[in-house]
Amino acid sequence: MPNSLLTLPVALDSDAVDGSSSGSNRNVIVLLVDDEPLSRLMTRVALEDIGMAVNEAADGATALEQFSRQVPDIVLLDALMPGVDGFETCKAIRATSAGRHVPILMLTGLDDEKSVASAYEAGASDFFVKSAQWTLLVQRCRYLLRASRLRADLVRSEARVSKAQRIARLGIWEWDVSASLVYASVECCALLDINYEAGGVTAAAAWSSVHPTDKVRVKTHFGRLIAGERAARFDCEILRANGSTRVIHVDAEVEFDHVGTPLRIHGITQDITERCAAESQIRHLANYDSLTGLPNRRLFREQLSAAVDRAKQNEKSVAVLFLDLDNFKRINDTLGHHAGDALLRECAARLTSCLRLGDTISREAMPDYLDETLDSVARLGGDEFTVLLANLDRFSHADAVANRILEALQKPFVLSGQECYVSGSIGVSVYPRDGDDVDAILRTADMAMYAVKENGRNGLKSYTPTLDSSAHQRLDISNALHRAIERNELRLHYQPQIDTMSGRVIAAEALMRWQRGDRLVPPDEFIPIACETGMILALGDWAIREACRQIAAWREQGKPVFPIAVNISANAFQSPKFVQKVEDVTRAFGVEPELLELEITETLLMQDLKEALPALEMLSDLGVHLSVDDFGTGYSSLSYLRKLPIDTLKIDRSFVRELAEGSDDEAIVSAIAALARALNLRVIAEGVETAAQANLLKVHGCFLMQGYWFSRPLEIDAFNDFVIADNLPQTISSMKQVLPMRRKRPKLF
Repeated sequence: MPNSLLTLPVALDSDAVDGSSSGSNRNVIVLLVDDEPLSRLMTRVALEDIGMAVNEAADGATALEQFSRQVPDIVLLDALMPGVDGFETCKAIRATSAGRHVPILMLTGLDDEKSVASAYEAGASDFFVKSAQWTLLVQRCRYLLRASRLRADLVRSEARVSKAQRIARLGIWEWDVSASLVYASVECCALLDINYEAGGVTAAAAWSSVHPTDKVRVKTHFGRLIAGERAARFDCEILRANGSTRVIHVDAEVEFDHVGTPLRIHGITQDITERCAAESQIRHLANYDSLTGLPNRRLFREQLSAAVDRAKQNEKSVAVLFLDLDNFKRINDTLGHHAGDALLRECAARLTSCLRLGDTISREAMPDYLDETLDSVARLGGDEFTVLLANLDRFSHADAVANRILEALQKPFVLSGQECYVSGSIGVSVYPRDGDDVDAILRTADMAMYAVKENGRNGLKSYTPTLDSSAHQRLDISNALHRAIERNELRLHYQPQIDTMSGRVIAAEALMRWQRGDRLVPPDEFIPIACETGMILALGDWAIREACRQIAAWREQGKPVFPIAVNISANAFQSPKFVQKVEDVTRAFGVEPELLELEITETLLMQDLKEALPALEMLSDLGVHLSVDDFGTGYSSLSYLRKLPIDTLKIDRSFVRELAEGSDDEAIVSAIAALARALNLRVIAEGVETAAQANLLKVHGCFLMQGYWFSRPLEIDAFNDFVIADNLPQTISSMKQVLPMRRKRPKLF
């Protein structure tokens, strides 16, 4: 029996003593190739004893056939065999894709250097000189298997890293500063649009695809790293061979030697093109108006701040034009929001065309790159626009641009197939004259704009300090007005309405007054503010209630009872609860609805006719009288007027003020009186201040009048005294009185 066989158990015992477990070798397949049967047997026993599965082959050809059927985990290959020897078999296995990395242990009885070299040249992983040292053979196999597994793990890890880099569009690179070679991963080369070279590429080649506009900046960053900076982070564009561009982010750190000399620069590159596009879109949404494409309030404030900072340095001026479109709501409500949007877009285009030649609008840039030397137009929201005029040499230039804007807005807008007209109210504020910061400039421009609104709209006004005091006064009135009702500061004064045929008081118009402490606030100071703030609705409710209370008081005191006319905002008729409120108040005080007359101006009535009509009809059915105030100043359709449930037309004081024989006002008054008679309506003239006016009104059939010729508005006690005194001014002789009958009217809509 060979000595090698006798020593086999000892080898196995030694292996056991070594602490190795056969469990870790389960499922390991060994291809054992040896032309000597006894040698194969002994080797097989040693390997199977530690749990390995062994496939045998007696020659190279059989080994290759078995390898093609089942790829083993390791190959033990005898070097010297008849026919195809071990060296050729090793080469053939390595030539296959499956055998490229399978560990091959060459078994040889030769230990000369030539045989060892031949084994390695053939592709063997290692060699083992045949002997009885089975423990050494087993450990050699285990070592090769462990190395193979580690290599496989490394390949898988590299594949995962490569896949992760590909998914993240991330590449890694290392720059050998002394050799000026850059070693870049495959993914990094793809990002940089250069060919992969395992041996590295020159630094010039690595960064050759950087966009020409970024080359100097990138070179500066790397120059600073080599000069001693430890890290750098920057973005740049890559110009690809196909002409497309990508944006990459670069992170780099420098490795220095012990004396501070840079050895290597380690870095990553990441494709951030999509992220930059998304960020750009987010910036656009955050900084630009989606409807017009103009800068929004946020970006405009940044532009204005940059322009002011630049003006401080250059001792220049900056102007802001604050524009609000007049009557935009009417177009929006009448033609719909799509027409309103089209109007805003067209307004934006006209505004931009009014700026100075060469200026830029709606520049898409981050605030850091804002050009504070350029003018800009912005939409703050709704129908409000602002215009920034930077680097002004003369204040007059702002007025010139504002006038160009007003002129541009005068041209008709074609909306939904029809021509429409809008105007604009523009407030002008100039730095540093009217404010020294963004908030002050915008606030003063806004004040000036509202001053234009109050003075009839369709114009421009520059800020003056008096507007500031006026604004504070308006704010003070607005705040105090909210408490006026609960503090019982409101009063009704009553102006008598006279039937000049009989010389008697037939009714009274209730006019609101505000007793604020020792001061009686004129209506023209607080009524417009009440309209702006919405307080006018509460004031109207209070006035109706107070009028009904006064009628009930007359009755309770046994005094003559007169109908009272109360001015009501058109918005009140749009409230679904308004009619019910009126009915509840009249019922609460036991007042017949016929003693209450509600007045609404002609202009407001026609603006909100569709919304107001249902309430008007319900009030008329209830018995409440309705009158059209300031008649002749609006644009009533005679067809609508014929069908509206109204009882009285009130001739506006503007026609009475200059009333003279043969004048245009006389013709208008005569026409209104004739129209009222034709429609069977009462007609009352307001603002009668002279006997001549009163006489001429009577000539044309207007017998009901009110005005200072008869009496100013009176407190209730004075009104009662006026009724008792019956001391009216004399007019011309009477003519037959015409009193209308209440009538039924066809529905308007």
